[in-house]
Amino acid sequence: MDVSSVILLGVTVFAFAYAAYKRVDIVSAFCEGARENLKVAIDLLPTLCLLMLAVSMLRASGVLDWLTGILTPLAVKLGFPAECLPLAILRPISGSGAIALLEDALRQCGPDSFPGRVASTLCASSETTFYTVAVYFAAVKSKKPKAALISALAGDLAAFIFSAVTVRIMLG
Repeated sequence: MDVSSVILLGVTVFAFAYAAYKRVDIVSAFCEGARENLKVAIDLLPTLCLLMLAVSMLRASGVLDWLTGILTPLAVKLGFPAECLPLAILRPISGSGAIALLEDALRQCGPDSFPGRVASTLCASSETTFYTVAVYFAAVKSKKPKAALISALAGDLAAFIFSAVTVRIMLG
């Protein structure tokens, strides 16, 4: 057994032992938590469907290619690989779409190339911002995500810029 399996087993045994010590009906507590989370999941479905539709429309309509074409000269001047622009645009919107674009960049340029390394770093250091904000704010039923969205997008922009800077400094 590896270390992570032992730790997981230890935490599980501790939780059951602590629940028995406190005389908590762990089955009822688990079922109640599962019931509450299913309600939250059902409330989130419309938001997730909207996000999936938006990503599909963005890719199928050609808007992603159009934005990439417009931003390529600026990216090249800043030292950001043009091959990673579609990934940088789609990453805040869709994790699965970003993974598909990462795979394309790695296949096109190679994993050890500058664009391949930047794409990998970019995926690892950024978040699917719109998805995360939509899920969290829908879960708490808040209608004011503006400040959180602006802050998260600023973090994504920093991740995009510094992914190229970091790869250039550390890997040449």
